[in-house]
Amino acid sequence: MKSVPFRWARPIALLAAMAVVSSCGLPQVGPNKRQIFAGSVQKEGDAFVVAVNDRVTRATAVAPALGFSPGFINAGQLGSDTINPGDTLGLTIWENVDDGLLAAQGANATVLEEVQVDGSGFIFVPYAGRIKAAGNSPEAIRRIITNKLSEQTPDPQVQVRRLAGDGATVSLVGSVGAQGVYAIERPTRTLATMLARAGGVTITPQIAQVTVLRGNQRGKIWLEDLYSHPELDIALRGGDRILIEEDTRSFVALGATGAQQKVPFETKNLSALEGIAQVGGLNAGTADPTGVFVFRNEPEAVVAQVLGRNDLQGAQRMVYVLDLTKPNGMFMARDFVIRDGDTLYVADNLNHMIRKVDLKEGRVTTIAGTGKMLTSYTTLRGRSSNPTRYAMSNPWDLALVGGRL
Repeated sequence: MKSVPFRWARPIALLAAMAVVSSCGLPQVGPNKRQIFAGSVQKEGDAFVVAVNDRVTRATAVAPALGFSPGFINAGQLGSDTINPGDTLGLTIWENVDDGLLAAQGANATVLEEVQVDGSGFIFVPYAGRIKAAGNSPEAIRRIITNKLSEQTPDPQVQVRRLAGDGATVSLVGSVGAQGVYAIERPTRTLATMLARAGGVTITPQIAQVTVLRGNQRGKIWLEDLYSHPELDIALRGGDRILIEEDTRSFVALGATGAQQKVPFETKNLSALEGIAQVGGLNAGTADPTGVFVFRNEPEAVVAQVLGRNDLQGAQRMVYVLDLTKPNGMFMARDFVIRDGDTLYVADNLNHMIRKVDLKEGRVTTIAGTGKMLTSYTTLRGRSSNPTRYAMSNPWDLALVGGRL
């Protein structure tokens, strides 16, 4: 091999030479493909290494189970004038006689001001008794009182009006345009219309989740599902608490990718291919496209389907392998679902060398490296100085000494 002088290498020659002659370990980005397979259960390790195929993608395609219970879905819409516990009503009763049950002598009308609906939803009206007011409209209450009094006074006329009380209200908090307490009015009796009334959501709709708390009931759905599935646009009830929050799921990307970091989900369903894209794709120089791994603690039920065995109990460590070089490799990566807490790891390709391309001669010459990754530095004293005989980790492993690499 012909020695090649590099002027730019002189300032770092001394530093690099000191590194070469010192005996110290080099950090790796992570295990290579061979090392991962060596840790499999098949080789007395503690993780199951499984190649991804159509059957595996179907068995592992487990999405978060979000939705409303029948109690939410089957609830009818409230009228905008529905009476609630704590409301204050005003009653006026006219009697078609001079000496009525309720009216003072010489008067034929009785006014009952500030009749409060108790915590159980009832009011008391003389001669009519306890009447269920909560859940009824003023018109319905009027009819009930009229029927009760008709048995004791001829042709009574009753007027019912709400004097005080906010009526049915809900509270909206979280990532909405305007947090606050809102009355359930005729245009805003369902979840979608109430969200619109509050200014909509302020986060990416694809990762927005809507939680409704009603007494001891709790339901959560994806915002996108609210508009694609009309049956999820539930009727609201007074006291409902509505929370809008961002999806908190994430995965970790490591190895020969564009970035090594904890990555939040950007969509409701995330494939391995989309996960790779989110971190900038594979490293073109060092990534092994045959060694894309997904590390996961898999539930027992899924393990049984993937491995076809029922003798394993509890969650198991699973390592799923994707080979992007196969004819259907990209399809497998597109169909394989990434889940919360997964680790997406791309192995190193072990092709560590520096080559010179001579376009004039049409020739490619290896300058340094064997193609294998250097894992520890050792002294070269007394050994061959040919740089193509030694493994390397990166270009900074080279030193220019005496005009030679």
